[in-house]
Amino acid sequence: MIFPDTVREPVHRIRRWALTTGAAALVAAPLPAVAAAPLPAVAPFPAAVSGTPERLPTFNGTVWATAYAGNTLYVGGDFTSATAGGKTVARSRLAAIDARTGALLDWAPPADDQVRAIAVAGGSVYVGGDFTRLAGADRDGLGRLDATTGTLHGTFRHRLTGQPYALAAANGRLYAGGTFTTVNGVPRARLAAFDLGTGALLAGWSAGADATVRTVVAASGRIYAGGSFHRVNGAAGTARLAALDPASGALDTGFRPRASYVTHAIAAGPRGVYAAHGGPGGRVVAYDPTGNTRWTLTQDGDPQAVTVLDGTVYLGGHFDKVCRSPLTGDQGSCVDGSDRRVKLAAAAEADGTLLPWTADGNGISGVHAMAANPGLRKMVAGGAFTQINGTARQRLAQFG
Repeated sequence: MIFPDTVREPVHRIRRWALTTGAAALVAAPLPAVAAAPLPAVAPFPAAVSGTPERLPTFNGTVWATAYAGNTLYVGGDFTSATAGGKTVARSRLAAIDARTGALLDWAPPADDQVRAIAVAGGSVYVGGDFTRLAGADRDGLGRLDATTGTLHGTFRHRLTGQPYALAAANGRLYAGGTFTTVNGVPRARLAAFDLGTGALLAGWSAGADATVRTVVAASGRIYAGGSFHRVNGAAGTARLAALDPASGALDTGFRPRASYVTHAIAAGPRGVYAAHGGPGGRVVAYDPTGNTRWTLTQDGDPQAVTVLDGTVYLGGHFDKVCRSPLTGDQGSCVDGSDRRVKLAAAAEADGTLLPWTADGNGISGVHAMAANPGLRKMVAGGAFTQINGTARQRLAQFG
């Protein structure tokens, strides 16, 4: 692709006009000599992280959740073992890694079934999924672990009808979304909030959705929720993506996007939010703080994860190409040409320009989880892939 230099191009056009029309002579004599200031160096696109993944432990099953906390990367999924330094050790659906060195840490609380979501706050790691036992004790798909030792927090114990698929910690609260319809016997329609201090279900937070919530993100004084639902809090115009008040759960009517397809993931950046949508093919859409669409980037398969780092939006999913227009044909194929980007891609946060960054994955389902660490300037992708750019990287890849 050609990436236009939007700053320099107008200057070049003025110079060409002056040379071809003789207009330069009109201003040459009367003006005093002034030293021309050099044009600032302007990169045609933001600098992305390296496309070569760092050496990390590998896993024998799909990674569904990733979360950074300082220098530590927490990972959850379907796996039962990890391999690091030539040694394979037990890691039952949860693991922790030193994000600086890539070393597998001793943190290893076991879960007896899939872990789908991780959030970290105040020295605790909150996990959600399909498990019924966590760190040797009964837990109904939701639990709180010590971030250093992995021991289970005894008072954070809840009964859910259904599963939590997404977690976000902010404002002294843990926000959860998923398929659940009750918590501790109390009706909670796929959204709930808990007090981080006491662990109690918050009675005053009353948000609810009419179908699955797949992603929850806390940012800019809002709680963003995405999924396959058609209404949040019974309100029209809230299909698949909505914003909620973090204190009350009331609908934030200042954010009114028009999401036509299921929302798999959400990430927040300085200019707004970025949502990974399904549909014919799939698309990442940039929304401003009011919900208006800023740009759309279309793929030939669903993006299932998205994150933002240093002016770059990274997307992962089960696509093989990024389309050069929003038009798609049969089974999501690109109609107006495409660029090869297999399971991972990067775009400029400002305008959605596809960047030349290439970190091609493999497999069918591809990438399911992504997270960014601004302090370390690293980005991680987890999923079902086993290679990146032809090099073995089983189910987890960190780029920096």
